[in-house]
Amino acid sequence: MRYYPVNLDIQNRPCLVVGGGAVGARKVATLVQCQAAVTVVSPDTVPALAQLARAKTIILKRRAYRSSDISGMFLVIGATDDEALNRRIKADAEQQGLLCNIADRPRICNFILPAIVRRGDFVMAISTAGKSPAFAKHIRQRLESEFGPEYGDLLELMGAIRTRLLAHAHAPEAHKPLFERLIDADLLTLVKNADTDRIDRLLEAVLGPGYRYEQLMAVTPKPRE
Repeated sequence: MRYYPVNLDIQNRPCLVVGGGAVGARKVATLVQCQAAVTVVSPDTVPALAQLARAKTIILKRRAYRSSDISGMFLVIGATDDEALNRRIKADAEQQGLLCNIADRPRICNFILPAIVRRGDFVMAISTAGKSPAFAKHIRQRLESEFGPEYGDLLELMGAIRTRLLAHAHAPEAHKPLFERLIDADLLTLVKNADTDRIDRLLEAVLGPGYRYEQLMAVTPKPRE
């Protein structure tokens, strides 16, 4: 199987998770992080899902799945241990042309979910095409130890700089050498060490006066977690 890698914008899009156990809760957590409008259908749920429902973060329907539950959904995830039900969910989703993932059943999915390392808006996805989730997890853990929160902070800073440059009518194609100079000057290490004085000197040397780290970070919207 050759999968087409893609990042989906699911903010405010209706997404359905069928299954309220530990696996379903993990799927829901990721959807909520991406600000999807999540509905969970399951007769029984783990406490974490009940808590999200009480907080009105998700819609929880405590009952068995109905085929009509997928109507109007953008994406469907089956997270049950009932093989017949999983196949029914997939068939219902296929009939309506919906994106559908069945947890741990890559052969009956039309997309699979990679292991993810997230540092703010900096995201790395690891996929084994469904052949070895354990190996994907192993690689994810290695990457988590190597790539710390400074990568998210650097990306946030770069985004703030780019916004400022565009506001001053800089041509986008002129940005590349500026960012390359900042990266080549090891801005990442300066951010990791929170060395704001040296960051400010570097920003001024490359970009000119008026670019200061704390000001840029203060006005930049925080990335979605």
